[in-house]
Amino acid sequence: MKALKIGFLGFLATSLIILGTTGISPSAPITLKLAHVVSTSAPYHIGAMELAKLVEQKTKGQVKIEIFPGGQLGKGERECIEGLQIGTIDLVATSTGPVGGFVPQMLVVDLPFLFRDNPHVDKVLDGPIGEGLLKDLSKAGIKGIAFWENGFRNLTNNKRAVNKPEDVKGLKLRTMENEVHMDAFRTLGADPTPMTWGEVYTSLQQGVIDGQENPINIIRTHKIYEVNKYLALTGHVYSPALLLMNENKFKGLSPELQKALIEAGKEAAQFERKFIRENETKMLEELKGFGMQVSAPDKKLFQKATEPTYKKYEARFGKDLIDKIVGTK
Repeated sequence: MKALKIGFLGFLATSLIILGTTGISPSAPITLKLAHVVSTSAPYHIGAMELAKLVEQKTKGQVKIEIFPGGQLGKGERECIEGLQIGTIDLVATSTGPVGGFVPQMLVVDLPFLFRDNPHVDKVLDGPIGEGLLKDLSKAGIKGIAFWENGFRNLTNNKRAVNKPEDVKGLKLRTMENEVHMDAFRTLGADPTPMTWGEVYTSLQQGVIDGQENPINIIRTHKIYEVNKYLALTGHVYSPALLLMNENKFKGLSPELQKALIEAGKEAAQFERKFIRENETKMLEELKGFGMQVSAPDKKLFQKATEPTYKKYEARFGKDLIDKIVGTK
C-alpha cells in the first residue's frame, strides 16, 4: 500500500511539471506598458482604455495593459517609438507622421487630400493596402497591430482667418516631424516648424509659432482655443493613428495571446474611430462657443495648390500604390 501511495504521488508531481511546461496551467499575468503623448480626455486614451479592457477579457486576465498618457514615457511620439524599439515601452499609440522616420513608406497616407471621406479611409486601412503597410513596420522591429485614428486635420492660427490658399502664406505653423506635411505647407508659402506636441501650447501662448494643424478632437481636448483664435476647416490631410508593439515582445507571446492582442487592437480601433466621428460635430460647436472664429474654405483650391507634393513623392511611394488608394471605392 505504501509503495502504491508513493507511486501515485510521484505520478501527480510529474503531471504538474508537464502541465507547467506546456503552458496549460495558469501563469503570472503579463503586464504591457502602453504610452501615448495626449491627454486622458483624448481619443487615444479612450481607445487605450478600451484596448486594456478587451485584452484582459480575451486573455482571461493573462495579459494586462498599463497606460502611461500625456508623454510620461516620452515627450514626443518619436521618443515613444524609440522606446518601443529598444523595449522600454511595449505598446505605443501614435500618429503616422513620426513613424515615417523609421519606415518611410508609411508616409504615403499623409499625402494631402489623399482620402475622400471616412468610408474611403476604412476601406483602405482595413483592407489589403492597410495590412501591407502594417507588415512593412517589421523592417524596423515594430509589430503593427491596427490603424486607429486622429481624423481629418484642420488649421488654426492667431494671425488671420484662412479662406483661400494665399491666406496661409507667411504663417509659422507647428507640424509633426513629417516631411510630407512640411512640404505640403511649403507649397502654400507657410513656414512649417516641426515640434514635439508637449511644447505646442506654450509656444502658441508665447508667440513662438502662429498656429498648428490637427483634427477637431485634439484642438478641443488640448484647449488650443485658448491660444489660437482662428480655425479653418481645411481637412487638408486625413491623419491615421497606429497601435504599435515591440516586435520581439509580440513574438514572445503564445500564438493564442498574439491572436487575442490583434483582435483586441482592431476592435479598439473601431471603438476609437466611432468615438471621434460621433463627437466631432459636438466638439466643433464647443470650439465656436469658446470664441473660435471658424471658416470653411473651398478644399478644391487647397487640393490644387498642394498638387506639387504628389509629384515630389510619386517616385518614393510608387504611383501604383497612390493610384490604388485613390481608386479604392
